[in-house]
Amino acid sequence: MDRRLERAILDLLERRGPTASICPSDAARAVYRGDDDGWRALMEPARDAARRLVAAGEVEITQAGRPVEPTEARGPIRIRRAR
Repeated sequence: MDRRLERAILDLLERRGPTASICPSDAARAVYRGDDDGWRALMEPARDAARRLVAAGEVEITQAGRPVEPTEARGPIRIRRAR
């Protein structure tokens, strides 16, 4: 599941404009196989996947449009390509 979430984040960003961002829920929904709200259980794993991609230099986690350290992010986050 970890790799699927990482791939979903990168794929979603690839399909959007170069400055676009996504919510971790976009990745959770993309990999969830059901048609109910079970994707919510994948929210923290999606945030973890984003953190791993930050460490790899692939993406940035933002809040209020500004990059934040993954360990300091509290509340809603967005994910965008690393700049």
